[in-house]
Amino acid sequence: MKKSIERISPRPAQPGMVGDGFRVFNMIPGGGISQRRMSPFLLLDFNAEFDFGPSDHIRGVDVHPHKGFETVTIAYKGRVAHHDSSGNHGVINPGDVQWMTAGAGILHKEYHEETFSKVGGPFEMVQLWVNLPAKDKSTPAHYQAITADQMGKVVLPKDAGIVNVIAGKFENTVGPASTYTPVNLFDIKLEQGHQTAFAVPGNHNTALLVVNGEVEVNGQVASEHSFVLFANDGEEISIKAHEKAVMLLLSGEPIDEPIVSYGPFVMNTQEEIYAAFEDFQAGKFGTLE
Repeated sequence: MKKSIERISPRPAQPGMVGDGFRVFNMIPGGGISQRRMSPFLLLDFNAEFDFGPSDHIRGVDVHPHKGFETVTIAYKGRVAHHDSSGNHGVINPGDVQWMTAGAGILHKEYHEETFSKVGGPFEMVQLWVNLPAKDKSTPAHYQAITADQMGKVVLPKDAGIVNVIAGKFENTVGPASTYTPVNLFDIKLEQGHQTAFAVPGNHNTALLVVNGEVEVNGQVASEHSFVLFANDGEEISIKAHEKAVMLLLSGEPIDEPIVSYGPFVMNTQEEIYAAFEDFQAGKFGTLE
């Protein structure tokens, strides 16, 4: 049975700036799609392709804390560097994914990689926030740095395209990302006129971001930069590309727990939010210049 489409939302009319380096359209919880409706996905910021141009300073987001969830950064174009209070650092190149589990708390900063910043050029990214169940919110912070060559890759027949399996399973290919609750995250590249199909559990909260191109999803047209929200019925998703297209398909088993979020902290109760602020102010997340 095909999944019904609950709605197809265009990208918001105006982007917002995160720091001075990320020009994003907020798809979750924007557009009336609540965090609970898309649990375990709390946020999806889409930096649609934009040329920032050469810069004499490095654009980005300065030091900020996270606690109680995970951030997933998917690079399509451009390069992002990052540092954190545990001493980790690196560069996210096109095709790479950084999966950061903030867990018990961490300080973090992310910015345009230095050489890219000086030269400028197309910049296209997605950042997801994925909730953690209560039992895992105090897990020590850690990273999964997943490079393009580590992705689970499914080459579609008849030169139709490729599916990079970041997390979960497509056909017989399992993605490299380890998750705390069942999640599928597929980077889909489909050639013009070709189609493919996916099966995801009926109870998963499921959506499709059209990064580039125009596609037909279960018989309905989804234009470039639109966000397709599926109902929690059926399992089949059929996609046909009207033109060469790039999409991000996300599905996850809902976490049936209270969500209390304030800025960079996502917990289960207001008291836990107060405690997170106290831990942050007490320096328990470490230090980062």
